[in-house]
Amino acid sequence: MTKRILTLALAVVMTAALFIGGGQSALAAGTGSTGDAAGGAITVGIASDLDSSLDPHVSSSLAGTREVLFNIYEGLTKPDTQGNLVPAVAESYAVNDTADEYTFTLREGVRFHNGQEVTVGDIVYSLTRAAGLETGEPLVATLAGVASVEAVDDRTVVVTLSAPDAEFIAYTTVAIIPEGSDPADGIVGTGPFKFVSRSPQGNIVMERFDEYWGEPAKCAKVTFEVIEDGQTMVMSLRSGAIDLAAHLEASQVAELKAAADLNVLEGNMNLVQALYLNNARPPFDDARVRQALCYAVDKQTVIDLAGDGHGTPLGSSMYPAFGKYFDDSLTNRYESDLDKARDLLAEAGYGPDDPLRFTIAVVSAYTPHVNTAQVIVELLRQVGVEAEIRQMENAAWYSDVYQGRDFDATITGMDASTLTASALLARFVSDNPKNFIGFDSADYDAAYAAAVGTTDDAEQTAKFKECEAILAEDAANVYIQDLADFVVTQADIEGYQFYPLYVMDLSTVYRAG
Repeated sequence: MTKRILTLALAVVMTAALFIGGGQSALAAGTGSTGDAAGGAITVGIASDLDSSLDPHVSSSLAGTREVLFNIYEGLTKPDTQGNLVPAVAESYAVNDTADEYTFTLREGVRFHNGQEVTVGDIVYSLTRAAGLETGEPLVATLAGVASVEAVDDRTVVVTLSAPDAEFIAYTTVAIIPEGSDPADGIVGTGPFKFVSRSPQGNIVMERFDEYWGEPAKCAKVTFEVIEDGQTMVMSLRSGAIDLAAHLEASQVAELKAAADLNVLEGNMNLVQALYLNNARPPFDDARVRQALCYAVDKQTVIDLAGDGHGTPLGSSMYPAFGKYFDDSLTNRYESDLDKARDLLAEAGYGPDDPLRFTIAVVSAYTPHVNTAQVIVELLRQVGVEAEIRQMENAAWYSDVYQGRDFDATITGMDASTLTASALLARFVSDNPKNFIGFDSADYDAAYAAAVGTTDDAEQTAKFKECEAILAEDAANVYIQDLADFVVTQADIEGYQFYPLYVMDLSTVYRAG
C-alpha cells in the first residue's frame, strides 16, 4: 500500500489532540522586554489531570505531574536546560574514588514555602523516606541502593551506597520536604513557586515564592487549566483564555500558525514512542513475530502520516538528548521489508488462512498515540496482520496495561526523569518491576549489570549501548520515534525554555509589555 493510499485510508479517522513530552529548538519566537519580576499572571492549558497524589516521592503514573511539581519541589541538585545537574538545595557535593559515598554541603538560606529554613535534618528525612530505609520499601526506585544517610554536622550530609554507582548524583533531584512531614497533609517544597490550590479535573494554582533562594519567578501566579479536548485547547488559545499550551500536535499547529497573536515553538518530546509488545504473552513471546512487525512498520511513514513529517525516528529505547548513549546506527536496523515480514510470520505459523490478530491499547486522550496506532494498523494490514485499536482512559490504561500487564500491545511514550542511561534501560531488566512488557534476556541482564557495575565511563557507555543493541536485535518492541513537541503561546508571553527532560519550568516565563 502506498503512502497516498494510506493517507486516504486514514483521513477519515485522524483526530486533533495533544502530545506529551519535552523539547529543544525554536521554530518561531516573540520578542519583547525582559519581563516583569514584580507581578503578572499566566494560565497554562494541560491535557489531563494530575495524579491523585501529589507526593513528589510517589507521583509517577503521569509524566505531566512531574512537569507541574518541577516548579514546586527541588532536590539537592536540579537539571538545567542543557541537561546538566546544577546545585540546588545543596551548595556543592563530592564523590569518593569508589563512587559509593556522596557528600553534600547544604546551601545556606534555603527556605521551605512554610517559611522554615531547610536543615540537614530535612535532607536526611527526605532521602531516608524516598529510599525506604525505615520501611524496606523505596518510594523512589532509583534510591534503592542507598545504605545510609547521615548528617555529620549542621551543613553536611553523607549518603553511603550499598554498591558503587557512578550515576547516583543524577538521582539526587528527588524532592526535599520538611522533616516529619507528609505531602498528603500539605504540599511544601523549596521551588520558585508555592502550591496554592487544586480542583480535580479543574485547575491547579501556584504563586511565586518571594523567599526563594535563587532567581525569582518572573510571574506572580500560574494557573494550570485541565483541558482534555484538543479542539477546546485550540479555541482557548485563539480566544486568549489560556496563555500557553505545550505538547500540541502538528495539525493543531498548522491551524494556529497563521494567527498573528500567537507564537509557535518546536522541540522534541524527549521520549521513546513505540508499539510496546507483551513479550510474556503469545504471539509476542515469539521473536519472529516481533521482528516481522518491525519489518512491516515503516517508521518514516508513521512520522509523515501521523505527525505531518515532524518527529525523529528511533531504533531502540534511547533518544538523541542522551548524547553519548544514543546509538543512531540502530535506527535503520529494520528497513521496511514486507516480504521479509510475511516470511517471518509464515515461519511462526501465520498466513492468509490463519492471520495474526491482536489488540493495540492506547490512551484516548493522547491523540498522537491514537494517530500512530491508526497508521500502524494500516501498515500491518499489508502483510495480513489484523490489529484492532482499543482506546482507554488514562487511569484504566495505567491500571490494566502498565500495572496489570493485561495487554497484547500498546502505543505510548517512555521518558526519563534523569539523563542517565539507566533511567530508560533499567526497565527492561528481567526482574525489574517496571518491566511491563515482560522482556526476558539473560544477555541483556548481563550487559546491564556490567554497565551499572563499573565506574569507568567508556566501559559503561559501551555496555549501555550493548543493551540498546539487544533490544533492537531481539525486537523487544516496534520502535518508532521521539515525537515532535509544539508549544504555542500568546504573542506577549516570553521566556519559555525547552529541557531535554520531561519538565516545564515556568519560572522563566513572563508576560512582556
